[in-house]
Amino acid sequence: MSSGAGSGGNRSFADPGIVQTPTVSEPWSVEKVLATVAPAPPVEGTDSPVPYFHILERLKTNKREGWRRFGIERGESISDHMYRMSLMTMLCPPTLAPKLDLFKCMKMCLIHDMAESIVGDITPVDGVAKPEKSRREAETMDYISKNLLGKVYGGMAGAEIRAIWQEYEDSETLDSHFVHDLDKMELLTQMIEYEKRANKALDLGEFAYVATRIVLPEIKTWAEEVLKERDEFWGAKEHVHGEAGVDGGVGAEKVQKQEAYYNKEDGAGA
Repeated sequence: MSSGAGSGGNRSFADPGIVQTPTVSEPWSVEKVLATVAPAPPVEGTDSPVPYFHILERLKTNKREGWRRFGIERGESISDHMYRMSLMTMLCPPTLAPKLDLFKCMKMCLIHDMAESIVGDITPVDGVAKPEKSRREAETMDYISKNLLGKVYGGMAGAEIRAIWQEYEDSETLDSHFVHDLDKMELLTQMIEYEKRANKALDLGEFAYVATRIVLPEIKTWAEEVLKERDEFWGAKEHVHGEAGVDGGVGAEKVQKQEAYYNKEDGAGA
């Protein structure tokens, strides 16, 4: 490599580390998104897992979109979020752990947002109805499990990934409720971390709403600790309390969108 090859000066190519989720015409389809992948989408129908490995890279490059609305352009990726969730399973409280299949829960943490590799991260305020979001994600998981993994090792891995994703989506089992709670818990921890790094110049309090949708008592305790930590950080300075909804300073329309987004996923009784 020449001395100037890695200098970054006068480069003649787009930054390969930036991958934008494409906007495609309606009705949305996996095929339309794949048509934007340059120079070509992953090969389908092979008995090798390598094309699947390539599609996973999009989870590393695609950002969690909710933070972008607040000017955080180089925030966490989708895979960053799922990785910390998976590590959280290892600290499952002993009162809860014997009731769970923690190995499956760890897999579920790493799988639950896999469809966002193609769909992108759709947030509560993006204007995409929950049924349409679910349709896009299910179509993507079918593409991954069948088109990319259907002939890999007899299709067993693809079928397991698809089943675990569906269990998370259906949100009817204790394992899935635990992972949904971790999804919200990870968001809460990231919220306060960004606020601290911005030294009170950035109020992300609207995201604290998710604390109200945590189901399991053990994870509620974790969330309460984070919210207490947040209040102590802000002190006397006025800040948004998303956990209190409109009364906490969040607009009524935004609260309505949050409720519509989270209503189905929390399972029966939520």
